[in-house]
Amino acid sequence: MYIQRTLLQKINLFFKGLIMGSANKVPGVSGGMVAFVMGFYKELIFSFQRINGKAFMLLFKGRFKSFAAYINLQFLVSVMLGSMFSYFSVSLILDYFLKNYELYVWAWFFGMIIGSIYYISKDFKDWRPKNLVALVIGVAIGVFISFMTPAKENDNLWFVFICGIIGVSGMTLPGLSGSFILILLGNYVLLLVDSVNVLGSVVTNILSGDFEVLKDQTKIRYLKIISVFTAGSAFGLVSMSHILGYVLKRWNQIVTAVIIGFITGSLGIVWPWKKTIYKVNNDDFLLDQQGNRVVENYERFMPDFSIVETWISIGYIIFGIALILIIDFYGRKRK
Repeated sequence: MYIQRTLLQKINLFFKGLIMGSANKVPGVSGGMVAFVMGFYKELIFSFQRINGKAFMLLFKGRFKSFAAYINLQFLVSVMLGSMFSYFSVSLILDYFLKNYELYVWAWFFGMIIGSIYYISKDFKDWRPKNLVALVIGVAIGVFISFMTPAKENDNLWFVFICGIIGVSGMTLPGLSGSFILILLGNYVLLLVDSVNVLGSVVTNILSGDFEVLKDQTKIRYLKIISVFTAGSAFGLVSMSHILGYVLKRWNQIVTAVIIGFITGSLGIVWPWKKTIYKVNNDDFLLDQQGNRVVENYERFMPDFSIVETWISIGYIIFGIALILIIDFYGRKRK
């Protein structure tokens, strides 16, 4: 699995990780789907699968080169650095566009997901009954998740750890949005908005020489939360990758059919003109009884959109589909 890569290839992986990380933060969009479409999903899964007992034995024996080669470290570092960097860069840009051009962003995502369904299914020819059943199960689960009602925020560290394990599913399971799952668990704002913002401000203060920020108990609380969430995510990535590596090896066609179903079922979450949406209320800081910011579930009606806006949205859907087709075209050309 280990591939020696050039600097240009590492930079390319970093940008792919950047896109994957950005997608993971947006409710309804799956980072795993990005990895699948961009052609590094299986390498990602099997690289994480290599983080096992043998890898730790190599590390403890000081065989660092063998350890790096065994777990495909160059690949993992490039992708994960891009993914982490996205939370402080591209994700902020996406947040801005979601706040100011919400309809067009969802239309663009909707188009990309349609394109992704085509991309993944075009070479899938094995539509035997068992694979059709797997497809229907995938669609049903995706639709079921999209209709679930969000829970209340819970900052118990054990629950935050579990959120990390479940939330990282968007990176390992194409079509299943980790961010949307965190909304359903009630901790999207706590983990992907407030904690990330506090971490960014603490790092900025420390780099500028201001260590007083570490005496702020509120910030320390958020740092504990994001540390436990990160630990849960790391545990989830490795454990889920072992499970997925096993099932991909033995039931590749069935798993692919389920993934196509997942992605198809997730279309309802990102439907641009849906009436009920989930949104972080940043304008008037909607609070729950404990004073925590929450994800607002509110009604949006079709008459709010003009004919011009509707046609522009359709244009963005077409653009999203075209973008995936262009990626597919150039991917085939390079082969």
